[in-house]
Amino acid sequence: MFDRKDDKILYLRLGELNIGVLHLDFYEFQYALDHLLPYSSENNKNFIPDKSEIAARIVSPDFYRNIKLKPEKMGNIILDSEIAGLTLQLFKGIISGEYDLNWVDEHFYFDIRSFIFFPRTEYFTPEVILHLQSKPYLKFEPYQKKLEEFQGIGYKDFREANREIDSSLVKLSKKLISRYNSPVFIGLAGPTAAGKTEFTEQLKEAVFKSGFKAASLEMDNFFMDRDYREAEGIGSMGSSSLHYDLLVDSLEKLKLGIECEIPQYDFITAKSSHDQNHLLKPEGKTLNLLPADIIYVEGNFPFLYKDVGKYINIKIFYLTDDPVRLKRKWKRDIDYRKKYDPKYLCNRYFRTQFLKASECYLPQLASSDIVADTTLAHIWLSRECEELLIK
Repeated sequence: MFDRKDDKILYLRLGELNIGVLHLDFYEFQYALDHLLPYSSENNKNFIPDKSEIAARIVSPDFYRNIKLKPEKMGNIILDSEIAGLTLQLFKGIISGEYDLNWVDEHFYFDIRSFIFFPRTEYFTPEVILHLQSKPYLKFEPYQKKLEEFQGIGYKDFREANREIDSSLVKLSKKLISRYNSPVFIGLAGPTAAGKTEFTEQLKEAVFKSGFKAASLEMDNFFMDRDYREAEGIGSMGSSSLHYDLLVDSLEKLKLGIECEIPQYDFITAKSSHDQNHLLKPEGKTLNLLPADIIYVEGNFPFLYKDVGKYINIKIFYLTDDPVRLKRKWKRDIDYRKKYDPKYLCNRYFRTQFLKASECYLPQLASSDIVADTTLAHIWLSRECEELLIK
């Protein structure tokens, strides 16, 4: 079992990893620890594995696929025991000195609100960096560092932290738009809560002032019912999670300057206006999209598939690192939208980040024209994009 005499040691050492921990009163810290300790006796989690075993575990797709989204105890969703067990192992290793803090920080980040460790995702792999010419095109002051102590991040603070990089990204995008004939399709990819929608609104406002008409096609509206996706093991990745044929048909109509009706997805109920056969439900309502000079195609994977990517002229990947996005989801999806049970959010976020990066985000990063890393405040360009800009 977990030895409570070490609570103070853990409190101070976690504070070295995340300064926000030290903003908690020690008693608050213990309240959070009390909530996690019932997991300490499950699945023999009292031993301290070798660091190599931990490192191998967190890069195994099967480890994440085996995470249960909705494990229950006495009718309530609980934290998956593998997630809780990993955190408790790290706690023990930190207290004993078996895991030095530099190693822990390299592989994990500690989220105060969930009170668990999440593995860090590597987005800038050698392949991605090579595609992006090995160095950023522009660098800015990384103002998101000011958000490290926050437990949840609201829209205003996030927007202010990204103001400089967003402004430059708008200017670059407008310059690229001028290189193409209308309609220009702009694909905006990126993880959930990265800030894609906020940036899209800024870009839409900027091009509107330049006299262009714009429309947004949000790929999330093409999601099938979440219950159906989860029952089929689809989740939110891959073309099978979408009303895919309706998406491609809508893009073709917009390219030809034809008005189209698209599905509508309710983010509160997680239900689509269309059934699993892609037909409008009796109570379903569609959204109307008018032709425009600029069409924004926004979602997690707008240019992952050739059928969609062939329509997109400018491919932008808008990236915010996992710890910041999770804080945004706490504020947006739990505090405001009341979208998820908190334990479900932890299980889902832990499970999906590695899998989505491997299957969805890395292939798009390696084919993007522009990558905006808002956390480090870097803008990267592909060689083809940079050459197009200087023509």
